[in-house]
Amino acid sequence: MCFYMKINEIFKSIQGETSYVGLPCTFIRITGCNLRCSYCDTMYAYEEGEKMSLNTILEIIAGFNTKIVCVTGCEPLSNKDTPLLIKDLLNKNYTVLVETNGSYDIRTIPQKAIKIMDIKCPDSNMSHFMNWQNIKYLTKSDEVKFVLSSRKDYDWTKAVIYKYNLSEVANILIGTVFGAISPNEVVQWILEDNLDVRFQLQLHKYIWEPHTRGV
Repeated sequence: MCFYMKINEIFKSIQGETSYVGLPCTFIRITGCNLRCSYCDTMYAYEEGEKMSLNTILEIIAGFNTKIVCVTGCEPLSNKDTPLLIKDLLNKNYTVLVETNGSYDIRTIPQKAIKIMDIKCPDSNMSHFMNWQNIKYLTKSDEVKFVLSSRKDYDWTKAVIYKYNLSEVANILIGTVFGAISPNEVVQWILEDNLDVRFQLQLHKYIWEPHTRGV
């Protein structure tokens, strides 16, 4: 099947987040997003991009020669053809990570892909868009990500983890908005509450200048 997608960028780097952090990875950033998070660091991908055929996309990815491909955005599920792209990547035996903001129905994501689903905290100003039904469709190979800007976000996150028993549903990631809150503080709260979560930093923002694109 031949179709075209608007792609913001395709690049090779290391995975800066998730439990795959530090591993070589090819990123495909799909143009478009239905949300406008207060801390968004990829606003350039709201509209910017180039239409590419599926074959061109796959050729570029193959040229980077990584085992892991991360399908990301803005919001990849805002493009109706993204599940078809994911299916083709899986058929080529890539490990496929799909980063999604939690507002779209994740059942459209092919089952063998690993879902990295955000649950937007209150300070993002987008938490009311969350599709809470998605939690039912997560597996233990999937990951749920909370990005904190404040103590209020942390307390809200803790309540959500307990309410939905998330530790039994998927792997839980807690990170911080870069520069908004001290990672040291958040780690201390996690340890005090004995939360069953993985704390993460955006590793790429410590290796390269924080606003560098294509890394």
